[in-house]
Amino acid sequence: MPLQKKRWESMAKGLVLGALFTSFLLLLYSYAVPPLQASLATTSPETAAPCSPAPVEPQAATPANGSAGGCQPRRDIVFMKTHKTASSTLLNILFRFGQKHGLKFAFPNGRNDFDYPAFFARSLVQDYQPGACFNIICNHMRFHYDEVRGLVPPNATFITVLRDPARLFESSFHYFGPVVPLTWKLSGRDKLAEFLQDPGRYYDPNGYNAHYLRNLLFFDLGYDSGLDPGSPRVEEHILEVERRFHLVLLQEYFDESLVLLKDLLCWELEDVLYFKLNARRDSAFRENLQDLLPSLPQTDDYYLLRWLRGEA
Repeated sequence: MPLQKKRWESMAKGLVLGALFTSFLLLLYSYAVPPLQASLATTSPETAAPCSPAPVEPQAATPANGSAGGCQPRRDIVFMKTHKTASSTLLNILFRFGQKHGLKFAFPNGRNDFDYPAFFARSLVQDYQPGACFNIICNHMRFHYDEVRGLVPPNATFITVLRDPARLFESSFHYFGPVVPLTWKLSGRDKLAEFLQDPGRYYDPNGYNAHYLRNLLFFDLGYDSGLDPGSPRVEEHILEVERRFHLVLLQEYFDESLVLLKDLLCWELEDVLYFKLNARRDSAFRENLQDLLPSLPQTDDYYLLRWLRGEA
């Protein structure tokens, strides 16, 4: 009888340990793999009216110099924070301005982004209640215009920042490589060159975090990063960006872009002063990067940048 009792005790302990281990794995999986929403139809379950009537597209913003009688500083701002584009520096500028003037920020609920790479939804905002209205939204998200539009006043200013696709790809490849399993099988010393020699061998659009490796700007802005560059939808999306954003800053001309932003928002010069954050040394960039990217002109992000430069 004692032997049988010990056997039952051993089995019970095994079942308890197995259940605990399974629960731990499920918890770990839920944190490691955020849901990637392919559909936008159910991003906001509530049907309450937004904080203010939203126009079809944002109202045109008048720069500070456009009024003879001066202007009022703009305090309602949506900053679509893209990845690896000096966006952390601009984020710090907005935080400083918002704290100085006691503005209301829409912060993520429990993390530092809005459940990226899932599409943004109002329910992801900390302490959100239907009808709530905010001054500034600026954390990382995958952009969903209608959901964001419902959280800010109708005269809110929409801005974002973009970057040369070649430099962006190199930066994101090295920075996000540890969380992109597709790159783990690269064994050479120069993983970037090895990847670019045969991208089809390593890239899978359905792979975990694969969006970091193809048209990251398009993806962050809420569009399909797998679109064929010749698709008419690419141009449609680019024109949509032009309609929705009052200003698109360029990382390569960051200081010049900040001057334009200062005038647009009617801010003081001290409001846009900054120290660089999360920036790589210039010497860390490859000089022969363009030689490694012969197919770059065929990417969606490339066409987006050409439009910004007035070349398309």
